[in-house]
Amino acid sequence: MNIQRFSAPTSREALAKARLAFGEGTLILSNRETATGIEVVATAEETVMGLDRSDKFTHRAVAQKPVFQSQSDASPASKSEVEEDADRLSMSTLSFQDYVRERMLRRRTESMAPKTLAPRVTKPLAPAPETPADKKNIAVPKQQILNALPPYGVAEELQAMKVLMEERFNTLAWLGQTRQNPIQSSMMLKLIGAGYSPNLSRLLIERLPQDLPVADSFRWVLGTLEKNLKTTDATRSLPNEGGIFALVGATGVGKTTTAAKLAFQCAAQHGPDSVGLISLDNYRIGAQEQLRAHGRAMGIVSHVAHDQAALQDLLNLLSRKKLVLIDTMGLAPSDPRKNDLLEFLDLPKLSRLLVLNAGGDGEMLDDVVSAFKTSGVQQAILSKTDEAAKLGPSLDAIIRHKLVLRGVTTGQNVRGDFELANAEKLGRQSMHSSKKSVFAPAASDLSFFFSHSNLAHPIHNHA
Repeated sequence: MNIQRFSAPTSREALAKARLAFGEGTLILSNRETATGIEVVATAEETVMGLDRSDKFTHRAVAQKPVFQSQSDASPASKSEVEEDADRLSMSTLSFQDYVRERMLRRRTESMAPKTLAPRVTKPLAPAPETPADKKNIAVPKQQILNALPPYGVAEELQAMKVLMEERFNTLAWLGQTRQNPIQSSMMLKLIGAGYSPNLSRLLIERLPQDLPVADSFRWVLGTLEKNLKTTDATRSLPNEGGIFALVGATGVGKTTTAAKLAFQCAAQHGPDSVGLISLDNYRIGAQEQLRAHGRAMGIVSHVAHDQAALQDLLNLLSRKKLVLIDTMGLAPSDPRKNDLLEFLDLPKLSRLLVLNAGGDGEMLDDVVSAFKTSGVQQAILSKTDEAAKLGPSLDAIIRHKLVLRGVTTGQNVRGDFELANAEKLGRQSMHSSKKSVFAPAASDLSFFFSHSNLAHPIHNHA
C-alpha cells in the first residue's frame, strides 16, 4: 500500500505535492502542523480500491493465524505489505481498512447524490468481526487516531454548542439568584438604567456583598466605580505637568475647543508665552481659523503644519514652551486616513489625548477607543458632559479600556468650562438621574441583557 507524507510551508503547497505524486485521484488521509509548516499524509484512490478487492483474502489470512505467535514465527518477511503500512500508521490492518473504506463510500455517495438543502446521512459500514489476532495490533494511542482523521468541523460545532449551553445555564442560574435578592436586582437595574454595559454591571453585582443593606450596597457600587475610574490629582493637571499633546478623536467631539480651553488654563497659570498651538486640520473648513482666533484672544500665536517635517520643525521652535497643544482633524474609526494620522504623530515626546464625547453611544465609544488605542498609558478627556443624557456609557468605556481621564469639559465657554476629572463626582453624576427614562429597563427585562461576562480586565472591588 503506497502511503506517502508530504511537507511544505503551506497546506496549498503540500496538497500540490501530493497531487503531483498521485494525480487527480489523490486521497488525503490526514494533515497536521509541524515546525516547518504543514505535513500531509496521502495515497491514491486506486490503492484503496485494490485494498478493498483484497479484503476477503486478508480476512482469511488473519483468521488462519495462530492465536499465540512466538517471536521466531513473526519474521519481517512474513508480514504482508498492507500490514507493514498499517503498522507504520500505528493502526491495525482491519481497522485501517474499515476507516478508508467508509471514507471512500461517503465520498462516492455524496458525489452521486442530488443537490438538496438537507444534509445526506450515510450509514457507515459495519466493522469486520474482531479476531484474537487483531488485538495484537489495536493498541493505538487515542490522540494519534484522532490526528489521522480528516477535519470535518463537527467537533468545532459541538464545542460551540457546549459553550453556548454553558453560558445560557450560567446566565439563568445567575439571574435566578439575583431575582431572589431584591437588593442585587435593584442595583442591577440602576446600573443598566444609567447606561453601564451588561458586562461591567454583572461584574459589579457578582462582587457585591450579599449582607449589605440598600444604602450600603449603593455606596459600595459608587466606591467601586470610583476606584476603577482612573484620574489624576490637581498636582498633575495638564497645565502643571506640561508636555506635547496631540488631541485626537472622532469628528465633532470638540477637539479644537478643548485645545483652546487647555491653552487658557496654562496661560492663566504660567502666562501666554508658556503655550504653543499647532493645527493639523487641513480638511475641515475654518478649523485653522477657529484655533487661530482662540489663540489671538489669549495672546498666543497659532501655527499650521502641513507635513511631519514641518511639524517637527515647529516642535523644535516651541521646545521651550511648557505646554504645546496640537489640534488634529476628526476621523471616524473606519476612516483609512486614521492610520496615516497616527503615523504622522509618531514622534518622540509626543503624547496623545483621546477626546471622547460624553453623550456618545456605548458601542460607538468602544469603536473610537479601539481605533485610536496606543501603546502604554492611554489618556483621555471627556467632552460635552453638559450635553450628555447619561454619563454611564462613556465612563463604562473608560473603565473597561483602563483609560486615564485627564479632564472634563462642561460647556462652550473657553475660559471656564474645563475642570479636572473627579472620579467620585463623575460616578455620582452617572448614577443619580432625576429624569425617568423610557429606556429604563424593568426587572423582567434582565434576562435579555446578560450572557457570560467576557471582560478582559477584572474590576477592583471597593475596599
